[in-house]
Amino acid sequence: MVSRAFAVEDGNLNSASLITQKSVSYKDIDLTFAKKPSGDVYKKEDAAAVKQAVKNILMTNFLEKPFNTTFGGNLNDFLFELDTEIEADILRDRIFETIAYHEPRALVQRVEIFVFPENNEVKITVQFQVLNAVEPITLELSLTRLR
Repeated sequence: MVSRAFAVEDGNLNSASLITQKSVSYKDIDLTFAKKPSGDVYKKEDAAAVKQAVKNILMTNFLEKPFNTTFGGNLNDFLFELDTEIEADILRDRIFETIAYHEPRALVQRVEIFVFPENNEVKITVQFQVLNAVEPITLELSLTRLR
């Protein structure tokens, strides 16, 4: 005889609580395109895949992705401002907004910006939480002008 689990007819809905947890894994291709001995490419998983995606989004300039002109962080635009002082608050806001809009798997916790005008360089540290992970991830980027 077949019985249905957790059916109203069983009468066990009130006595047992059903707790489930959905486990999601994130996978992406490693953008170094290094080959395995089998000839396949390596892949990034979970937090490493999200970290790679966040870096790619931030380093992409507007108009680089076809048919999606507002995709990316367009951070290099800040290096070519006429003013020698880079607005760190505006850059921080751009990073928060870009990650929130384009990468729903990451929740930004902290953004630190260090400006070195004598070297034409901006160092950015982004700390974010991946939705399935417990530990925060830290991503460091360096933006420099080429002369």
